[in-house]
Amino acid sequence: MIAKLLNNKKIILSIWILLAAISAIKQYIIGNNNNYLIFKNVFYHTLEQKSLYASYPDLYFDHNHYGPVFSLFIAPFALLPDGIGMVLWCIFNALVLVYAISQINIESSKINLILWICAHEFLTAILGQQFNPIMTSIIILSYVLIENEKDFWSACLIVLGTFIKLYGIVGLAFFFFSKQKLKFIASLVFWSIVFFVLPMAISSPEFILNSYSEWFARLVEKNNENAALTSMQDISIMGMVRKTLNMPHLSNMLFLLPGLLLFGLPYLRFNMFSNKKFQLLLLSSVLIFTVIFSSGSESPTYIIAFAGVAIWFVIQEEKTKWTWFLFIFVMILTSFSPSDIIPKFIRETYVKPYALKALPCVLIWFQIIYELLTLKKESNSSIAHE
Repeated sequence: MIAKLLNNKKIILSIWILLAAISAIKQYIIGNNNNYLIFKNVFYHTLEQKSLYASYPDLYFDHNHYGPVFSLFIAPFALLPDGIGMVLWCIFNALVLVYAISQINIESSKINLILWICAHEFLTAILGQQFNPIMTSIIILSYVLIENEKDFWSACLIVLGTFIKLYGIVGLAFFFFSKQKLKFIASLVFWSIVFFVLPMAISSPEFILNSYSEWFARLVEKNNENAALTSMQDISIMGMVRKTLNMPHLSNMLFLLPGLLLFGLPYLRFNMFSNKKFQLLLLSSVLIFTVIFSSGSESPTYIIAFAGVAIWFVIQEEKTKWTWFLFIFVMILTSFSPSDIIPKFIRETYVKPYALKALPCVLIWFQIIYELLTLKKESNSSIAHE
């Protein structure tokens, strides 16, 4: 009976919607809606042709770090009263991510397990009205659409994700799975022109061109801010090392170059590109890599990585003691560490100061790379629907 309830898609969807709605209502009531105010004002500042990246302490704290096209993406919510817009924005995040995960070509029971595994990490993201659940969806659907030979729409999502928040560019990692590579490249060019020009419809060409320049400058400045040892961001492999060794000026390149080399090694296995398990492992690698090698990663960003962790876990046909250790470790230290489940002393003394939320995901990413490099060609997973 319990197993049947846990596998009921309507119950799972209802829980995700409730998590989003209740969190949004609670945060709005207590006035913890800063991120939503930033998002909303990207639309209004674009209309008014006011800098998208300046400080507006009378409206919100921090800065906007999203591209100009985000003004159109957030517009349907920004036009509503704040309370309604914020609740619908959070529910939209839930619906999009549930949909994206549901499109992965694996058994429905494994889809449901992914949703259960990701539920708490989704809650962490949505408490801050984050865009990250949608970014997770964009990356997943970029792969799914290529797998389904819908390259035009995959390119659309990759470019949209990149023009909103640079993370979207990782969707290009699925290029080699495309059976229509020329069409895919042409589609990337087409959508790049569309999303570059589109915000000009509600502002002006001069304003948007200047906004792109400001966006680049703000991201560079933000990267420098993230490396500070007191930053709540940089929950990454380099952040762990910087904070543990007390070396804030340690270059990202010392980690990114070896990371990219390891990330790219599985692409030498050309004969595995049609293997479904190989593809899903690579999807998991992309989702985790995006977060653990970004100095901009903060706790709510980990919904992206956690989706990769969940996919990796459910496609393991034989779950060894090591597999279970990694899974339990990531649930405790990555997912539950920001919550009251972990004692405050441990959280404040060790987890936050040393960016330890990243550690289990780093270990799992190395495990995924190992599996990608050693997976046998004949072991095409039985998890995918044929």
